[in-house]
Amino acid sequence: MMKRSVCKRISLLAAVLALLTIPANAMHIAEGYLPVPWAFGWMAVCVPFVVAGFLSIKKKVALNPRAKVLLAMCGAFAFVLSALKIPSVTGSCSHPTGVGLGAILFGPAATVVLGLIVLLFQALLLAHGGLTTLGANVFSMAIVGPFVSYGLYVLLKKTGCKPALAVFAAAAMGDLATYVTTSIQLGVVYGNFLEYLSIFALTQIPLAIAEGILTVVVFNVLEKYAKEELRDLSVL
Repeated sequence: MMKRSVCKRISLLAAVLALLTIPANAMHIAEGYLPVPWAFGWMAVCVPFVVAGFLSIKKKVALNPRAKVLLAMCGAFAFVLSALKIPSVTGSCSHPTGVGLGAILFGPAATVVLGLIVLLFQALLLAHGGLTTLGANVFSMAIVGPFVSYGLYVLLKKTGCKPALAVFAAAAMGDLATYVTTSIQLGVVYGNFLEYLSIFALTQIPLAIAEGILTVVVFNVLEKYAKEELRDLSVL
């Protein structure tokens, strides 16, 4: 079972990150920024992923009841990291996503639900993102990001890559993929795709590297104090 010291360390990390939060006018794609057809279209696209995510979580928790603590920690990790926001372009901000860790531990389907909860809480309680743009934000941050992270992690593991490098690459590329997707979402509606992409890429590269490093640190802590849970989840 995970030791209390792990929870204390994660809580301390979350508190430090919260102190680093930078005020901004918006986060993700802002409320009302997408035309109605696009807003509801993205919501419809996300529905099957969310259903699959709930089924995945139900199965994993049934097989590994002790994994509930890790699952909650992954959600908290994503919430705190995605609250670190840096103004990027009108209608959106750049920020770490934090979903790579959940994808590595629980798979991309389960992480879709974690991302949905994080984005919903932020829209309702922090006025970040929005309800009308929830579908678009879920697709970029909670679907594309986790699937890229998970796929890259599995691929690198099969090639014999060191765990730390695999975790770093997976978290960093999942973060970057989120913003490439957001650029496409905004570009197809308003044009200037290359402009969105260039601004997001320049802002997001250092953030993606930082998220990769931080995810490795957290993963190493879990590997030391929660090795049994990670083995049960077939991560190790």
